[in-house]
Amino acid sequence: MLNEGITMADLPVHTIVFEILTRVPAKDVGRSKSVCKQWYALLSTQDFVRIHCSRSLVSSNQRVLLIDDLTCSVHPIIFQSNDYGPSSIVTFPFHHHNNDVSILSHLNGLLCVCLNHTYELLLWNPTTTSFKHLSTPDSHGFYINNLDAIGLYVDADDDYKVLHIKRRSGVLGVYVYSREVDSWRNIPFITRQEYLSPHFNWSAGTFCGGTLYFIVCECWVGGTNVVICFDVNSEQFKEISFPPVPSTGMVQGVLVNVKNELHMFASTGMFELTIDLWTLQGDYWIKVLSCPPTPPISLSLWCDITHYVTNGNWFVMTKLGKLFTIEMDMKPFECFYPVTWFRGFKGAVFVETIVSPSI
Repeated sequence: MLNEGITMADLPVHTIVFEILTRVPAKDVGRSKSVCKQWYALLSTQDFVRIHCSRSLVSSNQRVLLIDDLTCSVHPIIFQSNDYGPSSIVTFPFHHHNNDVSILSHLNGLLCVCLNHTYELLLWNPTTTSFKHLSTPDSHGFYINNLDAIGLYVDADDDYKVLHIKRRSGVLGVYVYSREVDSWRNIPFITRQEYLSPHFNWSAGTFCGGTLYFIVCECWVGGTNVVICFDVNSEQFKEISFPPVPSTGMVQGVLVNVKNELHMFASTGMFELTIDLWTLQGDYWIKVLSCPPTPPISLSLWCDITHYVTNGNWFVMTKLGKLFTIEMDMKPFECFYPVTWFRGFKGAVFVETIVSPSI
């Protein structure tokens, strides 16, 4: 609040921009750029974008984007009722074929998407509508479902990057796209040969504490499950164990970043799922809590835990978009945290920011 007798006109422009405008919603920043050339220049700096992004990571700025055959819609989240608010229709700013767009990963308002008819990768900010094609004439930036894995991250130099793990005919290639230099490069990755097999499913990467984490699961009951870690600054990989869950029935893990600590929802079972929440401490998993008895959900609907909210409840979404709620006996968190992996209904949970797909 301004002191008595002081108006906005009395404040230095730097104070208005970096102390006030870094706290307004992302869409209002775009409108503020039209005030004058000085504001436009200051609101376009990477320092402003970084500060605004850090202050935007609150529950009120979280949105759910859902894609079906006809529409792409964005929904606010009503935490009091564990539901979605009224939707707004989003028009894709890039060429697509019958909404055949998959969301692969997301970070700080940016979505990494795949155009399924051409296999091209793009970075897209649905709030600002800006986007960037990542495909190149030398075959970089093309994604094949069930063979490839994608992770979005920010390195120590504040450069947004995409890690693309490609499996092609038993050969694995790992490539990094840099927003700063707008190009791809290959990096070495030595892993067990069996992980290159299509019998193993790789999750999207979850960025937490300077590391990208991938769940690698063998596609049958009693198969091998591990976590692959990628240090984004040293660009080194290592393998850590999966939480010690029963191997009877289907095993599924979903990673989530909670206050910069990695957690995993690990579910096991066939007709009824047992779900536990684990946290990573060092290279070992510690069980946080177990899910109370859950009414059976038909496997024909193929559900995934997609996110949980500040009052401690989890949402489980079917591939048809229907929501189930699992009530948890846990303390509320301060913020809404998204889960990266949507295997069923196409969509993503993201925060509204002004982060640009390109420099």
